[in-house]
Amino acid sequence: MGSPVGPPGWPVRTGPVPALAGGFTARLESAPDLMAALIPGTVVALVPEQAVARHPGDWLEVSGKTQLAVSFAESLWQSAAVDLIAWVPATSRASVLSGYLRAAAAVGTDVSGTAESAAGRFLGWLAETGRPWLMVLDDLRDAADLDGLWPRGGSGRVLITTTQEGTVFAERRAQVFPVGAFSAREALSYLVGRLAGDPDQRHGAIDLAAGLGGEAPALAHASAVIASSTLSCHDYQGYFAHRCTELSQHAGGGRLPSAAVTWPVSAEQADRLAPGGATALLLALAALLDGHPAPAAVFTSAAACGYLADGGGQADPGQAWEAVRGLERTGLLAIDAAAAPPVVRMSRVLAAQVRAATPEPLRDRAAQAAADALAEVWPAEEPQPWLAAGLRSCLAGLQHAAGDRLWTAAGCHPLLLRAGQSISGARLTGPAVGYWTQLAATSERILGPGSAGTLLAGSELAEALLATGQAGEAVTWRWRVLDGRARLLGPGHPDTLAARVALGQAMLAAGQPKDAVTVLTEAVSEHEQADGPGDPVTLRARDELAAAVLAAGQRADAVRLYQRTLADWERIQGPHGPGTVPARERLGGACLASGQLKEAISCYKQALADRERVLGRDHPDTLAARSTLAAAYHAAGKMAAALKLHHQAVQDYQRVLGPDHPQTLARCGDLARAYWAAGRVMDAQALLRDTLSRCEQALPPGDPLTQALGESMTGMAG
Repeated sequence: MGSPVGPPGWPVRTGPVPALAGGFTARLESAPDLMAALIPGTVVALVPEQAVARHPGDWLEVSGKTQLAVSFAESLWQSAAVDLIAWVPATSRASVLSGYLRAAAAVGTDVSGTAESAAGRFLGWLAETGRPWLMVLDDLRDAADLDGLWPRGGSGRVLITTTQEGTVFAERRAQVFPVGAFSAREALSYLVGRLAGDPDQRHGAIDLAAGLGGEAPALAHASAVIASSTLSCHDYQGYFAHRCTELSQHAGGGRLPSAAVTWPVSAEQADRLAPGGATALLLALAALLDGHPAPAAVFTSAAACGYLADGGGQADPGQAWEAVRGLERTGLLAIDAAAAPPVVRMSRVLAAQVRAATPEPLRDRAAQAAADALAEVWPAEEPQPWLAAGLRSCLAGLQHAAGDRLWTAAGCHPLLLRAGQSISGARLTGPAVGYWTQLAATSERILGPGSAGTLLAGSELAEALLATGQAGEAVTWRWRVLDGRARLLGPGHPDTLAARVALGQAMLAAGQPKDAVTVLTEAVSEHEQADGPGDPVTLRARDELAAAVLAAGQRADAVRLYQRTLADWERIQGPHGPGTVPARERLGGACLASGQLKEAISCYKQALADRERVLGRDHPDTLAARSTLAAAYHAAGKMAAALKLHHQAVQDYQRVLGPDHPQTLARCGDLARAYWAAGRVMDAQALLRDTLSRCEQALPPGDPLTQALGESMTGMAG
């Protein structure tokens, strides 16, 4: 993930803020006055009324919490009361992190490194900024997903919508407000507003409002059906009462929630508006996304149209969209055309009800169609990984709802691998470990421990473990993958050889350099036999061996290996090739470690010249090469040259990345240490003091760079 370029244009709003529903009415009687309750520095959680008494997934969850949050956010925005609105879907930790990264990029904070580190910097900015902000964490499904990610700051407001019990927010001193059914007056006002176009349809509105019990989803379903038909409220109330009697008898006489009666009526009306069976098929597909907003293109994709054709429905994208519009007109779906891209939303509770009513054969076909459609619309590249958060959430919902339907005897649906790679590519390191752990376990259960699918998931899991610093666990998985591939594919197969190199890398990361040398020596030998001594794959394996040899303390041997590899790259690509320059830098590092300072400086000087010639002076690799050469001069005691390059590096990083970027601050620390080594004590202390102050403002508490500079400051003072 790159860093943003230039400052943001204030005010800023970021995230998929839903549109206000048609007929939205202010709930002055049954909902909290958020404007009075949510003042700067406070946290408010909107929860369903009677949250403790209800069963998970029942209709009490749908009480209009998100719509209240949207109304509050828009009111603040229109009144210019905030400089930042960040709307963050909070259905999972990965979703929260992605939302924070989107917001971080929008306000101009650094988004490099892991998602967790970038989120930490953004939260640090929220805590320190004087700009007023609002953070909405919508649909929080597990409060544990916010561990270490709670926003705070005296200038900010935090609004949470959730079905979690209010007690989980006590330690955060959050104000918990239950949101329940509409009052009788609010329900009537809602119906009258929704039916303003035809006064005759409002006949019987008082009785219907009372009959529906003020349930938000039931009111939405009923008003949508009436508005899309010639019925009046009185007509609908009669039909509703009749259906209630029928369904109650079938359910054993107990009272049913009103929405359990109204949604099937809406489904019937949708089919009348878009006949041909497509509405029922698309409703079943949408329900499998478990309440996550989906790109509208999912429903008109080739996969969705093929699914409709197989089910006897309409197969044309235009006709498929008409079916979606029919579902929207009857209150079962919401289309947010203003979103980019447009999205289709369904209540999570309604999704659960639809799934329960869908026959198993149809659920099987719908699950495959949903997976195919998501795979079809998934972008081939993700330059801004946080923007794929919605697709990843849809896949998570589909996995939850479809279970093993996305697996066959041949393996998992390709979408499962694509989503995992997206999570890893977005540097969502913690969620990536969880995802690949689950996928590997499922693959082992369905396909067996030695299957190709299980080994692939295990390999991805090992990579994710390394990214989180769990190198020991990664070594265990790398062994499993190597053994499995050797049995499945043979010891000389390219994938087996790659697994052996990967095992050596994990061992080195785990602090096992001698074991890594043993494994990588064998890997290099096998590559030389299979690919030839000068093949790029062999050269990369030899580089890994050289790194392990160097870590094991065999510095002279490491230098010889790097020299041999550099000579081979020069022979293949020439002295300035894309593989040659990094090889020269690695040789320089080995020479520096072995005390061959003159040789190290020579390597670094040539590498810097090549970087400037090929990439330009301001490319990140060129900036890094300049800093490395400065460090080599410093190590050699050539302080005049070191100071000149360190000073130039600081100026370049400030110009390219900004004065508070972590890399810039690190280079300032390098310059301060060079001042100290050169005897310029006052300059060193002044620069380090200023840099440490900026680190404390720009970086999250406990950041390693801040700690390292603090230790340097203590050393200089002592």
